[in-house]
Parts: sequence; structure tokens; C-alpha cells
Amino acid sequence: MIALSVSEVSLSFGMETVLKNISFSVNDGDRVGVIGVNGAGKTSLFKVITGEYTADSGAVYFQKGYTVGCLEQNPDLTALPGGTMALEYMYSAFPALLSMESKISALESEISALSASGMHDEAVSRTSLLTELNRKFALEGGLEFKNRCKSMLLRLGFEEELLYRNISTLSGGQYTRLALARLLATEPDILMLDEPTNHLDIDALAWLESFLASYKKTVIIISHDRYFLDRTTNKTLHIQYAGARLYNGNYTETKELQEAEAASLEKRYKEQQKEIAKIKANIEFQRRCNREHNFVTIRSKEKQLARMEKVELAPPPPKDIRLSFNAEEESAGDVLSVKELSFSYSGEPLINNISFLIRRYERVLFLGKNGCGKSTLMKLINSMLTPNRGKLTLGYNIKIGYYDQENRGLDLTKTVFEEIHDEYPEKKDGELRSALALFLFGPDDIIKPISVLSGGERARLTLAKLMLKKVNLLIMDEPTNHLDIGSAEALENALLAFDGTIIAVSHDRYFINRIATRIIELDRESERGLVDYSLEDYDDAYTEYIRIRSAEKEAKLAAEASAPKAESSSKLDYEQRKRENAERRANERKLTLAKEKIEKLEGELTSLDDELYGSAATNYVRAAEIEERKAEIEEELLALYELVM
Repeated sequence: MIALSVSEVSLSFGMETVLKNISFSVNDGDRVGVIGVNGAGKTSLFKVITGEYTADSGAVYFQKGYTVGCLEQNPDLTALPGGTMALEYMYSAFPALLSMESKISALESEISALSASGMHDEAVSRTSLLTELNRKFALEGGLEFKNRCKSMLLRLGFEEELLYRNISTLSGGQYTRLALARLLATEPDILMLDEPTNHLDIDALAWLESFLASYKKTVIIISHDRYFLDRTTNKTLHIQYAGARLYNGNYTETKELQEAEAASLEKRYKEQQKEIAKIKANIEFQRRCNREHNFVTIRSKEKQLARMEKVELAPPPPKDIRLSFNAEEESAGDVLSVKELSFSYSGEPLINNISFLIRRYERVLFLGKNGCGKSTLMKLINSMLTPNRGKLTLGYNIKIGYYDQENRGLDLTKTVFEEIHDEYPEKKDGELRSALALFLFGPDDIIKPISVLSGGERARLTLAKLMLKKVNLLIMDEPTNHLDIGSAEALENALLAFDGTIIAVSHDRYFINRIATRIIELDRESERGLVDYSLEDYDDAYTEYIRIRSAEKEAKLAAEASAPKAESSSKLDYEQRKRENAERRANERKLTLAKEKIEKLEGELTSLDDELYGSAATNYVRAAEIEERKAEIEEELLALYELVM
């Protein structure tokens, strides 16, 4: 049965056409992912469907009696009555049940008063009404809706204390999670979600995926989270060049289908062009012969061309950003050493007594629950904050490039070009314009004030500034936030090619999968304040992390179950084994890398000796350079030999 039908919908803002003749249908139980570049019209389509926008033409039809619930990308809860608590806001989604609950309470008080006054007949009469009202209340979910509301909030990362906090004190991310929880609790027939994964940590994302996978009604999701789309959708609506097409399959399946269709279309186009060229050559030959029967052939061939249904190539996809990060100089082997680091804004420590070491060329992803201190740690590493206790030491010759998820490094009073010019005054204007063009800022865009830019545009400008900086350590806090899928993939490819060290925070599991060589999870309940995962499979980093994490949790539960009386001792033993296993895996990995490095350096040493006593024997300048490099290699080899002994 069709739950939603969109027919020939068009929408324009002034001279700009956002949507043009869009038609598609969604069936009961479908889970549709909506994709497209930033500005393609995804959110505008949602607003047409919900009635917030009126289409220029076309119509939207719902199955009769169906309820529709929509989560905005940045919900505004500031207009709610002052003093409203988060849990109260959740309950307000069920006005009928709250009304019945109030009537039941009033009836119970009335019956008690009648009984105390000796008016037993009236009390019995009211009791019959109360029984019927209680039955209806239970039938419509009155006995469990409050528990469901509380459970939703806890599952989406709200701590117990936040449930009873005035919502005016919540952050923007907490607003979004509260609005999402309230919407999910109402279970509408058509659930529409605009970027629901924003502000969710890894555990909350996993729960939301599970919830949507078991949701029996219709779901439509706008998202740039490829991992999330693959796990929650069975159809994909791709909006491009103001048009839209509905595909059967999740994001990855749709992408593969589009690539196959484009390849097939290109093959057919080339074959047809060859055929057209042959026909035109025949026509030209017949004209040169200049006889009566030749003119008959010419007319026949021209009719053949006119009747031919021309194959058109698929329109090229919208341009993606192009970027690369260049390390000007190599850093020291030990890039960052953190020892017994603690930090608190006030009261209880946010980061408590953590220690770790990051080596050159590692790509370390920091994960953890919302509010565990990931972004704060990035600021501490970048010297934007000062630790309360402990030591944070950067290695020799470290050049840092920092990406802030809120793009707070941008001056909103400047234009796009002024921002990048003031950052790099030594560079020529043409070079700066070319760099901005790589990030899709055209001539009209570079004169825009930063204050009017979208989140995606600000993210691209921040990346453009970072690309022009020569660094060997990239510190990135949620770098794929605000980026569309194409831009996120371009960023990933640039990071994979970067010849330096990467420290990042991200909840984008597709990004984690491609980038991470090591994952550190901040966990205040852990004895060390963190859990360090050395990964063996770099090609599937997030999956490997989940596998190790799940295995360790299962081992912990099994140990607790088998020795309930010695729980504390068992827990200590488990933590000790976990640390030992982690250290063993880390040492094995370091040993392997050291042996590979030794082999590479020894080979270079042999080559240098051959050159020194060969072509450079009479070239004293080159010979001096070789001797200097040999000394560096021999010093590095001594350190590596000590490591593998």
C-alpha cells in the first residue's frame, strides 16, 4: 500500500529552481534514504511534504488517516514554556494520555471523599466509571508511555540528571537528541528525519539503527552518514540538478547501480556515435557520386538518422572539492606524549589521569560518549586550553594544523576572500582564488560575507585554509560534519595520502573505517580513563574495533557470571588481562613496524655506500650530503635495534 505519493512537484525561490517535476511513491514499511549534495533541495522537499513550503506546482498525497512526524535538522525548543523539564517535554507528546491520567487521579480523589462522607452509592457509581477509564488508559499505552519516554532519552545519551533539567539550559546537540527522542516515542506512520545522526555518539547511533531496523512503519531519512544509510534504508532517493530518482537499494547499492548504468550508457553512446559517423560518411559518399539513385539513398539515410532515438550521456555529477595535505618536513618519531593528564572546567574532572603515546604516521581516532571530553582533548593538544594536572609533550619539529568542528576560527565580519588572504598575506591573489575554486568557491562566492555561509560552506572554507598550511600533524574535530558525501570522500582520500600523523575525533563510522589505524576510546569508568585499541585490519577499522570491543565485553560478562562472589577480584584480573593483551598487540605491531623500517633503512644505507664509492667519489658536495644522511640513518638504526632486541 502506498503511504506517500509526490506528483510533479516543482519549487523555486526567485529565479532559482530548487525542485523540478519531482515524482515518486513510498510504500508502507519502506525505509528511504534521501541523498544529494549540499543545497540540492533535500530539506526543501521535506518542507513541501510537511506543508511548511507551498510548491509552485504538483501535489503531495498521504494514505488517509496516516500521521506524519518530522525531525528538523536544527530544532528550536526555545519557545517552550519556561521551566519545562526534558522529561515533561517528552510526556507532552501524549496529550490524550496525560488528560486521562489527570481524570483518573481526580476520580480517585472524588471516590475517596464520597466514601469518607458515607455516600457509598455515589462512590460505587464513580468506581464503575473509573474502572472503564483505567481499562481504556491501559489499552492505549498509558501504563508504559512514561517509561518509554525515559528509556528513549537514556538510549540517546541523556544522563539521569539531564532528564529533570530545564530544557532552556540544554546545548544545541541536546536539543536535537531531545526532539528526536520525543518524535520516536510517538511512532508516527511516516517518520521523516533530517540528519538524525548529528550529535549522537557511537552507542546512541547503534541503538538508533536497531530501532529503525525494527520500525514497522515508513521512514524517510536525509543523511550524509553513509554507514548509517547502508544499515537503515532499503531505497534511495537521489536529488540532483533539481530532479530526483528513486532507486531500490541502500546507499552503497545505489552508488554501484549508478556507476553500472553510467558505464552502460557511455558504451551505448559510443556505439551509436560510431553508427552515426558511418551513416554520415555514407551520405557524403553518395553526394560525391551525384547520381539520381544516390539521392534516393541519401534521403533514406537521412530519414534513418532522423528516426534514430539518440542516446544521451548521463549528466556529470556535481563537482566535489579537491584537496591535498602536504607535510613540509618530517616530524620526530614520538609525535605526542601524554602523561597523567587531567582537566576540568569546574568540579568533577572531565579528563582524569590519562596517558598515551602517539607515534609518527599513526592515524588515531578518539571515540567515546558525548561529553566525555574528546573535543576538550583536541583543544588541549592544540594548546587552546591548559591542563589542570599532568604533562602533554609534542615531539621535535611538529607543525600542527587544527580543524575545529564549529569553525570558530572564521571571522564572520570578513568575506571569504578576505579571510583566506589575511591568513596567507604572502601568497598571490591568483593562487588564493585557485585554492578557493578547488573548494567550489566561484567568483561570486568569494565576495560573500562569512556570516551568510551555510555550515557546509564554512567547513569547506576552513579546509581550504588548512590545505594551504604546511603541517605534519593534523588535529581534526568532527571533520565530516556539514560535508556532503562527495566532499567527505574527497577529504578521506586526501587524509589517506597525507604523509604525516592524524589525530581526530569523529562519529562518522564510514570515515573511521577508512582512516583509523588506531582507536582510543575515552571512558571515565575505565581504570586508565581510556581504552586503547590497536587494530590489525586497517581496511575495516571500525568493524575491527567493534569486534574487539564486543569480545572484551563478552569476556568481562562471562568472568563476572562465573565468579559472582569474587566480582571485584575478577574485574581486576579482567582489566589486567585486557591491558596485557592490548600492550602485547601494541608491542607486536611496533616490532613489525620497526623491522620493516630497519629493512628499509639498511637498503638505503647500501645504496648510499654504492653511490659514495661510485658516482659521488669525485663530487665532494654530494659526498658530504651522503655522509650526513648516513649518520642520521645509523643513529635511527641504533634506536630501532634496541627496540627489536
